[in-house]
Amino acid sequence: MTLPVKDKLIINFNRCANWEEKYLYIIELGQKISIKSKNLYLPENLINGCQSQVWIKVNIQPDNTILFEGDSDSVIVKGLIAIVFILFQNLSVSDIMVLDVKYWFHKLSLMRHITPTRSRGIEAVVKSIRYKINILSKN
Repeated sequence: MTLPVKDKLIINFNRCANWEEKYLYIIELGQKISIKSKNLYLPENLINGCQSQVWIKVNIQPDNTILFEGDSDSVIVKGLIAIVFILFQNLSVSDIMVLDVKYWFHKLSLMRHITPTRSRGIEAVVKSIRYKINILSKN
């Protein structure tokens, strides 16, 4: 399965009638994250700062396409990770470094419905992705 593009995410999210449907959609997005590498669950991919266990792996392909892999032991968190991946997909390294993820989470009204702990966890995920991309782009 593949993740939708950003515009489709917003359309689908706005079609949800209530927050129960939105949470179900977030869970569905998490189920669409494909895990291709067996080494995703290595300690270097574990994100510090998350209440749940979260693993993120980033690869920059020869054509400068950035591939994301991620997983969490929480279905909601995995869905939130999927949203971050959607926001970052098809962007350049420099665009990923400056994209205001909080703006998009506010646009989807997510900031009002996720706990402060989850919000800090998402910030840790974004920070980790940017750090990994920065290192990989210098190689």
